[in-house]
Amino acid sequence: MTAQPSSASPSIPVGVTVNGTDHVFAEPLTVRELLERLELPCRGVALAVDGALFPKSRWDEQVGRGWEIEVLTAVQGG
Repeated sequence: MTAQPSSASPSIPVGVTVNGTDHVFAEPLTVRELLERLELPCRGVALAVDGALFPKSRWDEQVGRGWEIEVLTAVQGG
């Protein structure tokens, strides 16, 4: 029996910056998966991607290579 070549192509790492820290992931992941993997909260936060608000309705989209993501939390005070 002859081995068949794998039809899966190798993944290209995904590099992003989150809150000023660079991260590289071996495979594509969604914004929600990114937050979970970095143990960041998914509730009570807002995200900015490359300086623009990134709505929660888009958190199931894949993270783009080179994105600069800021996780913003509300602060109460007077």
